[in-house]
Amino acid sequence: MAVFTQYMSPEKIAAIAYQGADAADDPRWEASGAHSREEYGRWCRHCCGMACLQMVLHHRDGHAPPLLELARTCTAYGGYIDDGSGGIRGLFYAPFTAFVRAEYGLDAEVHPHLTMAEIGELLASGHLVMASVHKEIRRPERPAPGRGGHLVLLTGHGCGVLQLNNPSGHTPTARRAVVPIKVFETFFGGRGIALAPR
Repeated sequence: MAVFTQYMSPEKIAAIAYQGADAADDPRWEASGAHSREEYGRWCRHCCGMACLQMVLHHRDGHAPPLLELARTCTAYGGYIDDGSGGIRGLFYAPFTAFVRAEYGLDAEVHPHLTMAEIGELLASGHLVMASVHKEIRRPERPAPGRGGHLVLLTGHGCGVLQLNNPSGHTPTARRAVVPIKVFETFFGGRGIALAPR
């Protein structure tokens, strides 16, 4: 499965995440479908869910719409709330599932209380799972500073590990990661969205 990131230049994610680089300076911002560099800079930090959706759609169809095109349509369904003064709230799960069902025919279900056993069952049955984790799961060797707030796409499991694609992974191995389940649990917010791409 192809990995999509919420930043158009994956090699710049480390600088954005840890060195204070301005995401709007991304030279490939136009690939996001943004109307301006400023729009891209405002939205990309909020688009982990849209990058996960790109991965699901590309997996199913062989292509996916641009990041900001997805975000605009999702906003029309109430998946994001743009307060017009720089603040963006979301992703809200119920409107997101309505959006992907209506626009892309995806079977999507919100799981507000999701256990590790249920994740295993969903993955085994062919689902992909957008899971809420702390963004620092990109460095799983460090203690988790919290749980939830960032979405990653769970793609497989077995032998005590989870396979996940992280839209804000700062290295290739952080973007397509294998994380021990016991470690994943310390970052996991206990909620997510199951998607059946077939």
